[in-house]
Amino acid sequence: MPIKYAISYVVREMNTMTKYLRFTVLCVCIGTFPVLAFAVTDAERSAMLERVMPGVVHVESESIVAPPPRNRLRNPFFEFFGEPQQHPRGRRSGTGSGVIIDAGKGHIITNHHVIAGADSIMVGLSDGRRYKATILGTDPETDVAILKIDADNLTSLKIGNSEKLRVGETVFAIGSPFGLSQSVTSGIVSALGRSGLGIESYEDFIQTDAAINKGNSGGALINARGELIGINTAILGATNAGGNIGIGFAIPINMVVAITEQLLETGRVQRGQLGIIVQVLTPELAKAFGVDKRRGIIIAQVHEDSPAEKAGLQTGDIILSINDKRIENHRQVKSFIGLRQVGERVVVGVLRDGKELKLEATIEAREMREMPGENLGVRFSGVLLENFVSRRDDGMDGVGVKNIRRGSRAYQRGLRPGDVILSVNDQRVTNLKELSEELEKHDKDDTLALLVNRRGRSIYIAL
Repeated sequence: MPIKYAISYVVREMNTMTKYLRFTVLCVCIGTFPVLAFAVTDAERSAMLERVMPGVVHVESESIVAPPPRNRLRNPFFEFFGEPQQHPRGRRSGTGSGVIIDAGKGHIITNHHVIAGADSIMVGLSDGRRYKATILGTDPETDVAILKIDADNLTSLKIGNSEKLRVGETVFAIGSPFGLSQSVTSGIVSALGRSGLGIESYEDFIQTDAAINKGNSGGALINARGELIGINTAILGATNAGGNIGIGFAIPINMVVAITEQLLETGRVQRGQLGIIVQVLTPELAKAFGVDKRRGIIIAQVHEDSPAEKAGLQTGDIILSINDKRIENHRQVKSFIGLRQVGERVVVGVLRDGKELKLEATIEAREMREMPGENLGVRFSGVLLENFVSRRDDGMDGVGVKNIRRGSRAYQRGLRPGDVILSVNDQRVTNLKELSEELEKHDKDDTLALLVNRRGRSIYIAL
């Protein structure tokens, strides 16, 4: 009798419920119809993957490798008998994955490290077509980059909501591990909010045991509904070859979307700041402050005239949450605030004198002392820039080139370490903020005339 009722219930509900709910009902009845339940599961999963896989692409990058600098101390034999021979300029290639997020515009998300320093980028589609890609923007601090191809009949993935993820959810990783494009692996969400790994400056990773290997970087992490919920980025490998041991990390799609929106709008990411210095609330400090907290973050300093001071935050406040998200370590504070847009308002929950308070602060732009050139667009890719203050009263304050990758576009155009950028198209710039604001006035494809001071001599460089 129970089996008869179960069959009647399933037949009646299948006429009105969605596919997802029908699958749930069948799973409830798995004891009665095990073969049917698993057949539907496999069929729906295969159909979902067939629908989304064309939205994941293969990315190939190629960069020019400059010959190594001459070094007399490297080999005494060459020091005695003559100059060492210079290796010819070669090429270095890399491979990774990408995800189409806008089929109409040809926009593709990938990792910054997949295309970093690339002189040419090729994108391979699931149907065998290949296109040359251009870089629209890149953010090395979160390892996010956005590319563009001019192609028709593309398939884009539906964007999910990584904030709604739960540990234990089924996920699928799609990409090109070791160059094997359109490869799919499955697993679960192992953990959320992973940080402190030293992979990126701003970390809030999804951890998964879905197999991710070299070449998966920039590929898709999707949920069981086929929604994009992360961009695969890194693994914890047990071998030098980087073999998978079931610990992989993906950037949450909500973070990726926030970054790409800024990159597409301005070509760079403007970091926010509250103006506080925090430290971990240890058990000893908790005892000294008379609070019953095993975890937490305590404010050690509030900068003068900062958003934090204006909001009423004080030294000694214990941060419990930001926008109702529990805070347990200082890296969470850095990532959460650093990824907010300037002008955005946040609610900081603190514990002060045994009372819980909620204070509202407005994010302000972070003071820039040093910046990866990628934050200013592809012109400065491979360049590390810093504020330069002249020791003499000679009006030579500007933006210094702290380091530069040999073979990069800026290096090929003549920029060198130690150069100080004084103006852009004859518009004076004395710091990173002014340089950033001046670059915003120009299109990404414009050629700029940089006035550079090099060891006391002024020269122009076209970039």
